[in-house]
Amino acid sequence: QVQLVESGGGLVQAGGSLRLSCAASGLILTINDMAWYRQAPGKQRDSVAVITSDGIANYADSVKGRFTISRDNVKKTVYLQMNSLKPEDTAVYICKARIRGSYSTLFREYWGQGTQVTVSS
Repeated sequence: QVQLVESGGGLVQAGGSLRLSCAASGLILTINDMAWYRQAPGKQRDSVAVITSDGIANYADSVKGRFTISRDNVKKTVYLQMNSLKPEDTAVYICKARIRGSYSTLFREYWGQGTQVTVSS
């Protein structure tokens, strides 16, 4: 079964940086768009950044100029470089990808389990 596994979360002081990774595994033919979402306790899940298979990226206004999304199609991995972190960035960060399996004609949406990012003031 296709799975997404995030890593790289942790505790950092305001102004610091973290780099998140999300690796896809399983019998995969094609990965379309990949994205990062985040969800803080008691709040809705919001899109942070999206990157297409061609490398075109879009960001939420709250992270523009601070976060950079990238991908490595050979490693089947999407990254989120987070700089100038603020306490309001504290959340569980969840990876999402639209993937076509090796034996499927359909793209399906997959989600990771999330990785905690905590920014102290």
